[in-house]
Amino acid sequence: MTRSTARANPAARAYDTGLALLRTHPVFRGLVDNVHWIRRSPSPCPASGWLVLERTEAVYAHPKRLADPQQWAQVMARALLVHAMEMWRPDRGDWQAWSAACDVVTTRFVHGLKLGRAPEHMVLPGGLPIWDEERWYRQFCETGIPQWATLLSLAGPGHLTMEHPGQWRHVPVRHCESWSEEFAAGIAESVSRAVEVAAGLREGIDSTRATAPGPRLSLPVRRARDWFISSFPLLGSMVASFTVLEDAEVCRREEIAVAAVDEQMRTIYLNPTAGLSTHELRFVIAHEVLHVALRHDPRRLGRDPFLWNAACDFVVNDWLIQMEVGVAPSIGLLHDAELRGLSAEEVYDRLTLDIRRQRRLRTLAGRQGDILDRRIGPVEGTVFTDLDAFCREQLGKGLLLHQSQGRGLLPAGLLEEINAVLQPPIPWEVRLARWFDHHFPPVETHRSWARLSRRQSATPDIPRPHVAVDPSRREGRTFGVVLDTSGSMDRRTLALALGSIAGYAEAKEVPAVRVVCCDAAPYDLGYLPAGDIAARVQVQGRGGTVLQPGITLLENAEDFPADGPILVITDGACDVLSIRREHAFLMPRGCRLPFNPRGEVFEMG
Repeated sequence: MTRSTARANPAARAYDTGLALLRTHPVFRGLVDNVHWIRRSPSPCPASGWLVLERTEAVYAHPKRLADPQQWAQVMARALLVHAMEMWRPDRGDWQAWSAACDVVTTRFVHGLKLGRAPEHMVLPGGLPIWDEERWYRQFCETGIPQWATLLSLAGPGHLTMEHPGQWRHVPVRHCESWSEEFAAGIAESVSRAVEVAAGLREGIDSTRATAPGPRLSLPVRRARDWFISSFPLLGSMVASFTVLEDAEVCRREEIAVAAVDEQMRTIYLNPTAGLSTHELRFVIAHEVLHVALRHDPRRLGRDPFLWNAACDFVVNDWLIQMEVGVAPSIGLLHDAELRGLSAEEVYDRLTLDIRRQRRLRTLAGRQGDILDRRIGPVEGTVFTDLDAFCREQLGKGLLLHQSQGRGLLPAGLLEEINAVLQPPIPWEVRLARWFDHHFPPVETHRSWARLSRRQSATPDIPRPHVAVDPSRREGRTFGVVLDTSGSMDRRTLALALGSIAGYAEAKEVPAVRVVCCDAAPYDLGYLPAGDIAARVQVQGRGGTVLQPGITLLENAEDFPADGPILVITDGACDVLSIRREHAFLMPRGCRLPFNPRGEVFEMG
């Protein structure tokens, strides 16, 4: 039948729409093309029937039946289940009872999936036991086939849904393993979609509309992805939230050798030309998801992107090998047993000192990091709005399930990093306030009758003790501020930093602050009232960045307390500093110092 004829024929149009609905369902869309759908006249399908099934994987549809597409979708799904559930059993003596038993099981299965709508006469009575086809077969052999069971036949009442073994033609048929494997993959995908819907990551499936399916995945990728949902709860919900994209052209253009991940677009890119097995794909998918779950990208803090990515790869790959999550790709990956137990930061420090090793480093994306910091495709779908909160929630649930189900021990380093992610980060303002609390405890006061207080307007005649402060306790209550005023520091960052420390200094009763501006040379602004440093500091310089002279100036100043702490405000593009007294650094988020600091580091923003 031509396409124009199908559009003009309501019966043909309903049949085609029902088949399209079946292709959108995760359980059946991989099975639809395994049979030969035949709808033409004349047809072996009886006048009262819908479909006739042959063991040769041919399905004959009634060519003139006018029905609802929802009904066509359900009866077609039942036909596919006969093959997928391996119901062609020639050893059954009473084939009529066996065919009826299979009708009951397939009808109940499709009804449970809520796929389509059953024809009026193909409805199961209420209160039936939940038996498999073997149990129903024995029941029908002993008591006979009831009337309601005969009405379930796809070929119509009085006819067999399944072709009788005596009529089987000796022609090659598809091996049952391919049917069972694809059916299992469809079930796993359906379960993963249900998990996504429950987690609020995907809208529910509407079987009344024939919508286009998502990205088509190969069978090994689907099996690898669905394995996390069913067998690895630690990362199951994280994997379910990501879209897996197999596109050889995109990977060739972006030079992605094996895989890469875009955390903001929650997309994992897999190169199909890498030829990975299902177990290797498990390893690769877990590798990419752990990059996001453990927040490797925001932890970079100004480090070299590629070296930091490689350092994280060494750590993640070792954990996955220890946990036996899939199999490491045979094409190779970054792994060194001597680095076991080290954090990504410690591995990075080692890599920066080994120039020869740097030249040999390759990530799963090749000679680039597999943590993408650029968009390589159109922005489609929903992006993460709060990725940190999402990772904490999903990792927390996954860790709880992993431990409660006894899925095995986790490497100590991985468990430590997961627990670190689960703890919400303390805002930098709170950490800075604690730093002030430590260095400037509250000034103690005492009440004295030496001078009476009569400030109470309601009872001015009643004398009360005067609240006095020992002047000696305010002496030396100050700190130094070294400002990086080089060209790389923007004025907004300086204003944010100065405003914060001015507020805390006033709250801690710090009368004055010693301020030094530094670029190529230090500019001593002297002591300024704590409340005025945010408004009155005149930024000088804007040349290069050399902070050590400013720090030396404060340390050697005779009028600066020997125990006065120093707060350095910089973007990290400075010289290596040597500070001999208590100190801390206030920096914009994402910046990193060119040395290992001994004092605390507060990240603004």
